[in-house]
Amino acid sequence: MGPEVLIPNPWMITPFLLLLGAIALGPLVSAGLWQKHYPKVAIGLGSVTFVYYAVALRATHRLLEVGHEYVSFIVLIGSLFVVSGGIHINVKGEATPRANTVLLFIGAVISNLLGTTGASMLLIRPWLRMNKYRLTAHHVVFFIFIVSNVGGCLTPIGDPPLFLGYLKGVPFWWVAQHCWPMWAAGVGLLLLMFWIVDTRNYRKAPKKVREEVAEPPDTWKFEGLWNLVWLAAILGAVFINHPIFLREGIMLAASAASYLTTRKQVHDANHFNFHPIREVAFLFIGIFVTMIPALDWLQANAARLADPNPSLFYWGAGTLSSCLDNAPTYLSFLSAALGSFGNPSLAEKAQIAALLKEPGFRDCLVAISVGSVFFGACTYIGNGPNFMVKSIADHQKAHAPGFLRYIWAFTLPFMLPMLLIVWLLFIVRW
Repeated sequence: MGPEVLIPNPWMITPFLLLLGAIALGPLVSAGLWQKHYPKVAIGLGSVTFVYYAVALRATHRLLEVGHEYVSFIVLIGSLFVVSGGIHINVKGEATPRANTVLLFIGAVISNLLGTTGASMLLIRPWLRMNKYRLTAHHVVFFIFIVSNVGGCLTPIGDPPLFLGYLKGVPFWWVAQHCWPMWAAGVGLLLLMFWIVDTRNYRKAPKKVREEVAEPPDTWKFEGLWNLVWLAAILGAVFINHPIFLREGIMLAASAASYLTTRKQVHDANHFNFHPIREVAFLFIGIFVTMIPALDWLQANAARLADPNPSLFYWGAGTLSSCLDNAPTYLSFLSAALGSFGNPSLAEKAQIAALLKEPGFRDCLVAISVGSVFFGACTYIGNGPNFMVKSIADHQKAHAPGFLRYIWAFTLPFMLPMLLIVWLLFIVRW
């Protein structure tokens, strides 16, 4: 049995909402001031929640738990960032809509082998380079939609919520077996949308520019491929749980070895620096701490709010995964599903093993899995690699949209229709 679920004062969700507002509006009000002071904003708002839990609730165990989760998160993100920065993929050729669509599909497949973070960090730089002559916001956003989120829905390696489900007792290949139709529909619809948008953008490009950059489409050059060894070490370490911090130690050692053995020319070719990971580290330490009250309130009320309805689990887990960390959101709704279907006299893994044979629970778990992964693409903070991709794009002078424009210009007209179609085809029929 885990520790008793805490029920914080609902007003303590305010620092989290203020931080979201700052992330959304800060760059719009004054980009220069925001870039200078965002660490103070994140740490300051996080300190309010930290003091409340440490002093008022005396829940230091909860802070330590979240601290461990944050360290694991930032070490994984940072290690993949460093190692991928040592692999240079030089892409020559005209970035036609067809070539772009094929690369995004390849990225969606690779996301299930390297994780959405690994695939994103490996492919975002060549993706930006191959489109540099007509790079627009949709190139960045659809990359986040497909490679950083929806693509990783087939294996526990693909996205953190699915990995937590695997640790709880969901078989490794269960997700691929039951979620592949949603994956195929989601990726397929987004690729079709991208192809239409990119074709329009391509036709607007001056003919002279297209002729100047037209080269054989299959000229690829790879440098720093020995870093794949360090990448494999990081991915293998993901499955290590004991002793504490051994996993993180292996990841840090692999990233240090990669950084020290990579030639300076490769890092220079990738425009590699540590500013993107610094930005993510500060913002997400604030997010991780300030979202504790929201997650604890959800954990305390999820079982009461949720009836055994796949649609409710899909939209509930999905909506919260778009603004909260999708991994603990997944666990909260998994607990709600166990409360609705399970036998409390059995251990958790035994309950899951038994319930996977029951269609009602199975359908709800599919809805939770797909919702947690897919909806992570709806905002920059919905999934770890989203902000990493934005930060890298910003520092390479790409046209990454701001927080609010991302939602109204891309999430609402593209992601939301896809999510509705997936719901109508696969979820609501249950």
